[in-house]
Amino acid sequence: MQIRYNITLDEEISKELEAAAGELGEKKSHIIEKALTVYFDLLDLKLARKRLADLEKSNDKLLDAEKVWKTLGI
Repeated sequence: MQIRYNITLDEEISKELEAAAGELGEKKSHIIEKALTVYFDLLDLKLARKRLADLEKSNDKLLDAEKVWKTLGI
């Protein structure tokens, strides 16, 4: 399923997108979709690092999953 978005881009980015789409023979929407996929992968890494840093700063402790499952009877 695809959802349509109406976005606004900086003029320079728009020009780069037009040029890349023309040279590659791809739709602009496909290039944007691929770019967002890569960005979200990088964002996942950044968030994971932030959560780890937050955990290291706190007094919270990690629990072994096996112990938790055993306690819950799973």
